[in-house]
Amino acid sequence: MTRRAHALLLVLCLALAAGCGLAAPGSGGEQPKVTILGPWTDNQEAQFKAVLDTLDTPYTYQGTAATREVLLAAVQAGNPPDIAILPGVGDLVEYAAERRLRPLGKGAGAKYGRPWQPEAKGIEADLWVPLKADLKSIVWYRGDRPPPSSPAPLASWCIGMGDDGASGWPGSDWIEDLILQTAGPVLYERWATGDLKWTDGPVVHAWSLWAGLLAQDPAAARRALLRDHRGAPGGSGLLFGGGCALEHQGSFARSFYGDDRDRAAFTDSAPLLPSGPRLKGREVSADFAALFGGSAEARELLTRLTSRRAQEEWGRRAGVFSPDSGVPARDGTVEKQISGRLTDQRVPLCLDASDVMPAAVRDAFYEAVLLTIAHPDAPVRDRLDDVQRVQEAQPDHTGRLTGVCSRPQ
Repeated sequence: MTRRAHALLLVLCLALAAGCGLAAPGSGGEQPKVTILGPWTDNQEAQFKAVLDTLDTPYTYQGTAATREVLLAAVQAGNPPDIAILPGVGDLVEYAAERRLRPLGKGAGAKYGRPWQPEAKGIEADLWVPLKADLKSIVWYRGDRPPPSSPAPLASWCIGMGDDGASGWPGSDWIEDLILQTAGPVLYERWATGDLKWTDGPVVHAWSLWAGLLAQDPAAARRALLRDHRGAPGGSGLLFGGGCALEHQGSFARSFYGDDRDRAAFTDSAPLLPSGPRLKGREVSADFAALFGGSAEARELLTRLTSRRAQEEWGRRAGVFSPDSGVPARDGTVEKQISGRLTDQRVPLCLDASDVMPAAVRDAFYEAVLLTIAHPDAPVRDRLDDVQRVQEAQPDHTGRLTGVCSRPQ
């Protein structure tokens, strides 16, 4: 049994024993509570619950970094939450194909457009909605230490692969950004949705660039496998406590910087990546919500969460960004810069590729990333052959997303 299988078995056992902590506690005359599973914990959980408290609907919330695993366990146990919020839409496509999702109502996501409301062939278009957006394709640096204008060596980079849930994604962000900037959004979209092979030239080229960066110091690369991408607990993240100067990380990274967050600034990633490509698109991510329960209260609560009032309240309390272009950031220089890039119509936005892939392909992607970090001098093609075999093994009926980039060039 693989380590991944062991981990999943543990989650299943815990979930079956505890009911995932999502069962509504109400009894008798108590009004049933809407059960919510989401990816936010600690301070982010407190901020999200503060927004929920303004919506006048009783609820219980469980936050975990392992949302995919916990949700799978709850579904298999016959006890899914009313609302599940996942860091990506690929898993929701699979649940939709199994007819486990409840429609949100026609027009629920009409205000978003691409890439925030991707569609899947043969699946209804009203089964998920984005709640929170993040900008990727950026590099954070300390405001008093401006970055260079050309590709940076490995020694400059803050890289940590550790996470509470699935590891591998901090490295997959590098690969995705390199493919987007070197090949452009059209080929990126074909690759993300399974139409371009992992062994095709654009993917091999981007992966080779990243492996070459890691090969500058294989020992340092291997140390990144053991380093938490958030830095030490209670610290100020890798950028202010990791002995490095640049961090290729999404807009959510400011939440790791603690009291130093106002000292952090960012720039577009393209010039600093290996080979220094020009900016051709911006990678973004979103947390998507779907209904697993059919109660009117759950549907109404989700509708309120996507309202302008709730989105503005969340942004005010937590500095998060809305996928609704009608809810821009109103305070803070950095916040306005990020919001401006999320709404800039001149540059295509593309959803995080691993977030839109079928789960098996995504896991193979992450595994290949980790193996590359551990052995950056090994042939890249061998890693990509392995992922391609997993992709080709997917059943013909596997749902595939379309429209994961806006305004492809």
